Amino acid sequence: MVYLQLFYAFFKIGLFGFGGGAAMLPLIQFELVEHYHWVSSAEFANMVAVSQMTPGPIGINCATYAGYLATGGVLGSLVATVAVVLPSFIIMLIVAKMLAKFKNNVYVEGALRGLRPVVVGLIAAAALLLMNEENFGEHCADYVSWLIFAVAFVAVKFLKINPILMIVLAAVAGLVIY
Repeated sequence: MVYLQLFYAFFKIGLFGFGGGAAMLPLIQFELVEHYHWVSSAEFANMVAVSQMTPGPIGINCATYAGYLATGGVLGSLVATVAVVLPSFIIMLIVAKMLAKFKNNVYVEGALRGLRPVVVGLIAAAALLLMNEENFGEHCADYVSWLIFAVAFVAVKFLKINPILMIVLAAVAGLVIY
């Protein structure tokens, strides 16, 4: 039964996760933490951190990790991973065929322009979900975490430092400080 629930949950996430992995995080959080209670908020925050640091798309990494946690085995990881990828695969086959026919259509261009702000909103929602007590302390008052965040943001955005290097440096800073 848990495998069917896992497949259904991640198929829905894959179907409605417009904007990639970061935009899927609110959907994943709802299904895993609030709906099925497979993981706690703290475990979800850890899952996102590990999924961001491992190679590959965060949505697929989260699905793989969550499938393992929900079932305690590799089969759960496989079910969740296939389920989250399957809708995109099917939709892309259909869209590629249709877009070739209607690529210059005004309505198609308008629909794609309309989806852009939604994707930005979903990514912002994912960021807000991770601004919780587990990541930033009680009432988000862990000033050291905010300092690490600010330094990493400035370094990547304005100083153009490699994000992978910043992940490693932030991890080292966390190990030393905490």
